Parts: sequence; C-alpha cells; structure tokens
Amino acid sequence: MKTMRNNCGTLRDYWYVAGLEKDVTYKDPLTTIIMETRLVIWSKSDGTLVAMRDRCSHRNALLSRGSIKDDCIKCPYHGWTYNSSGDCVNVPSEGPDGKSFENRGVEVFHVTPRYGLIWVWMGKEEPDKQPFPMPKIKDKGWRTYYMETEFDNEVTHLCENFMDVPHTVFVHEGWFRKRKRIEVKSTVERTEDSVLVNYISNDAIGFTERVLNPKNLPMVHTDKFYMPNNTRVDYIWGNDEHGFVITSTTVPVTPTTSKVYTLISYKFGVLNHVFKLFLPWYTRSVIKQDVDIMQNQGLAFSEEAPDFKHTPADTLHIFIESLRSWKQNGEIGPKPKPRVRQVDFWI
Repeated sequence: MKTMRNNCGTLRDYWYVAGLEKDVTYKDPLTTIIMETRLVIWSKSDGTLVAMRDRCSHRNALLSRGSIKDDCIKCPYHGWTYNSSGDCVNVPSEGPDGKSFENRGVEVFHVTPRYGLIWVWMGKEEPDKQPFPMPKIKDKGWRTYYMETEFDNEVTHLCENFMDVPHTVFVHEGWFRKRKRIEVKSTVERTEDSVLVNYISNDAIGFTERVLNPKNLPMVHTDKFYMPNNTRVDYIWGNDEHGFVITSTTVPVTPTTSKVYTLISYKFGVLNHVFKLFLPWYTRSVIKQDVDIMQNQGLAFSEEAPDFKHTPADTLHIFIESLRSWKQNGEIGPKPKPRVRQVDFWI
C-alpha cells in the first residue's frame, strides 16, 4: 500500500515539522506521523538528533516505545538494536552477546533543529532547501510562543483558511472581526513558489481597535503563502511600533488530518507583559473556531470530493491550489505562471 509520502509527487521534497525541540531528550524519544509515515525522533548523548522509521525491521514493533542506550535505540519486543545510521547492530537471539546483521536496518531521515522546531526532510534525495524561516523569534521587542493544533482537514484547505479574510467576519465574529460592509482592496500575486496578498484598504482586527490603537495609527496587513505548507499573516501598526504576526507550518498526517505548528509573534511595547498572560488564551480560542469550521468542511469532503464554485474573492485560493496541485502531480504539465491580480471584496 502506497503512503502519502510515495504518492504526493514532489510535495515530499521539503522539510516538515516533527515536533518541538523541547519534546526530545536523550531518554525520551518522540513519535510522530508525517505523510502517513511514522517516525521516531531521538537524541544521542551529545544532543545530535536522529530521525528514523518508527518500525523495527524484525516484527515491526514501534521503536519509540523502546529504550536508548550507548547512542542506540533498542526495540522493546525482541531487543533488536539500531545505531544512529539505522544499522542493525545487535540481535540478542543470535548469540550469547547478540550479533549484528547487514540488510536489517531501518530507514533514516535528514533532521535538523531550527527555530525551536524539529524539521525532517521527507524527500528521497539529499535536501536542496532550508527549513522555512519562522520570523521574529530573536527580534528586539518581540515576544513569541508556539501552539500545536490538530485539524480534521488537509494542508491545502488549512493554508487557505489561515489566509482567508472573508470567513473571519462569520467564523470569528466578535473575536477577530465583525461585518462592517466595507470594501477591501488588495493585490494577489502568485510567484513560482508563493502567493502574496497585500491589502490596500484600511483594516482592523477586533481587540486591537479597543486596546492597541488609541492613536488610530494606520495598519499594514499582508498575507503570505510559501510552498508547500507555510502561511504568514502580518499586522503592523505605524512605523513598526506594534505588531502581531501569525506564522503557521502545516504537517500532513493522513489525507484527511493535519497538525499545525503556529508561531504567535507580538510586539506591544509596555503591554507585552499583559499580552503574555492574555494572548495564549485568546489565540487558542480563535484557532478552536477554525478547528471547528475545518472539521465541518472535512466532513463534507468525506462524502464527496471538493467541487468549488469560485468568485474573484477566492483568487488566493485558486493560486494556492494551482501551486500545490502542480507539485502533487509530479510537476507534470504547464507550471503555474507568475501573475498579479487586483481583488476587491466586502467584509
């Protein structure tokens, strides 16, 4: 049976997040699923991370439930032991002190810690890209934190949801925006590997109007999608005086489920200490609303494949789908061309 990893064209040739750096220690391996492939992430004594299939080559038990000793991982079923290169270095049943066996190893993956996350290269060849740069983590005046969220929907629809403005006046009514019957002007640009949206009209988001912007400073709002699964939503007030940035990297788990790692970055000056207490609750509440609407949409897809009827306001969706579909199909056929469109809609 082919897994997503073997049936997703060139979408596998990217770095995907396996977890948070803090979740892996020398004694505690991490198990996770990316593209229907279960992985175990563990740490050697010098802190070097190892990523391999979480599946013993003997009777296929989960290695993540075994133990780590002498920079090797031991299966809990029959004690087969593997080094950091995936080689089977000891089979206890084959000798008084065990015996190593060639051609009994498990697959290993390129892995690197970056930006507080653990990134795994899911491609078959050597990495030719860097992990997506999560912003603001070390920038002066900015505070950051991560949220992990499971969704019952797939990557494309989640990325579209995170950048979609019209839904916010309904799904997040009173929390993020409310319908004001105002026209929003924007430009939507598709590049070779991104979709970039710049909003020209004045915009506002719920709590900022009351608390953060008493001087009525202009706000710059941009939405950005980067292949294959990353979105960044920026709200910047004034001359970078205040800022709120939501950056999400979405991990395909199965064809219908995903895990999202969201980096919340904020810069509110003297109010940073207040928002450190308030913002995690607020952002969790808003994301829970997206979880519910994405489950709603996912249930519809479980009965029948997507059959969308678009309007000009859906241009960013069309652009994202075109880039991901081309990769999904193995880059066969015409490559989506760079394009810029003026898009106006009402909220």
